[in-house]
Amino acid sequence: MGNMLKNVLVWLVLIVAMLMAFNAISDSKENKQQIEYSQFIEQVNKGEIANVNIEGSVVSGYLIKGTRTDKTEFFTNAPLDEKLVPTLLDKKVRVKVTPEEKPSMLTSLLFSLLPVMLLIGAWFYFMRMQTGGGGKGGAFSFGKSRAKLLDKDTNKVTFADVAGCDEAKEEVQEIVDYLKAPNRYQSLGGRVPRGILLAGSPGTGKTLLAKAIAGEAQVPFFSISGSDFVEMFVGVGASRVRDMFEQAKKNAPCIIFIDEIDAVGRQRGAGLGGGNDEREQTLNQLLVEMDGFESNQTVIVIAATNRPDVLDPALQRPGRFDRQVVVPLPDIRGREQILKVHAQKVPLDESVDLVSLARGTPGFSGADLANLVNEAALFAGRRNKVKVDQSDFEDAKDKIYMGPERRSMVMHEDEKRATAYHEAGHAIVAESLEYTDPVHKVTIMPRGRA
Repeated sequence: MGNMLKNVLVWLVLIVAMLMAFNAISDSKENKQQIEYSQFIEQVNKGEIANVNIEGSVVSGYLIKGTRTDKTEFFTNAPLDEKLVPTLLDKKVRVKVTPEEKPSMLTSLLFSLLPVMLLIGAWFYFMRMQTGGGGKGGAFSFGKSRAKLLDKDTNKVTFADVAGCDEAKEEVQEIVDYLKAPNRYQSLGGRVPRGILLAGSPGTGKTLLAKAIAGEAQVPFFSISGSDFVEMFVGVGASRVRDMFEQAKKNAPCIIFIDEIDAVGRQRGAGLGGGNDEREQTLNQLLVEMDGFESNQTVIVIAATNRPDVLDPALQRPGRFDRQVVVPLPDIRGREQILKVHAQKVPLDESVDLVSLARGTPGFSGADLANLVNEAALFAGRRNKVKVDQSDFEDAKDKIYMGPERRSMVMHEDEKRATAYHEAGHAIVAESLEYTDPVHKVTIMPRGRA
């Protein structure tokens, strides 16, 4: 955003400078009437010229019509005439001669090169916009990797911050052990998986789990999105893949994390996402880097996607992504653990029962539960409370499930009565049957689109 604002300001300054130069050139002529040289001589002979200013070949002055106060400013281009000045003096015309100011060679060169420089600058500007801004190194750096390096001192996320996916943590625990003590596995002839594919629904914590692996192993962590590889120019994405692995080798052992890998790893030739030479070349380069002629045994690639079904089979074979770890939606125990992790940042009242909240939020992902805790804190703040209590969590849960209350909705008394009978019937049937979920709350208050 800052670079874009800087570019806009530079262009504004250039435009203002051009307008000022144009005005300086045209100001001297914009309010003057141009006449022919023969007409000028005729007006001189008639005595209708009061005074003139001669500047090179340009003669300007005032043309008197009728009275002496009715003056019209004029200018004309005069040829080289030696009799002009004597004629003007004979007719009692006041003559002023101004030396013609010739621009310096540098000024002339700048004015001649200015249009070319503006065109080149515009070309560079649009090249930067089409290639995603350029980054460090200007317009010629768009073939470089855009992976962000998170070193071991910056990354503070560990497995203690990840809850609700115990099996997934067990699957990736040996990656951490290998990065900490590789000799223990190499002495037995074991080879650590070169790639781990984290698959799961949105919000289940795939990115958080990858960051926790790097935090536990205390190794550098390169993070990039799959869409950061693909550009409009064919070959740019492949160049970025090569540069990313070169940087990873220099920091080995390390972890490369590719988020939303389906943006670049879709199946080739299946009509999924359309034919795109740039995307396919990027995928081919990624396949070669992961398990090609020159293998990278000290670089572990972790990728995340919520669409493993559209990935290319060559990407999922052993030797590339050797292991696929499913990060599912948490069960009731996992939801309770996730709520405990996020509730540590919030002052809780003694009335809060995280077990009942976990039981009442089936289908919630980790991101949904984090949002639940945040919404409850906002409800408590809106009500000027010191701590977040159970009622705040209940209201937050209803808001996330069904939307905010529509208290301003106008309903007729008969409609309210019919709705109350209808919802009471639901509650009675649910309470009477043996294998139904227990009734938790009955209301006729409309929410969201309900």
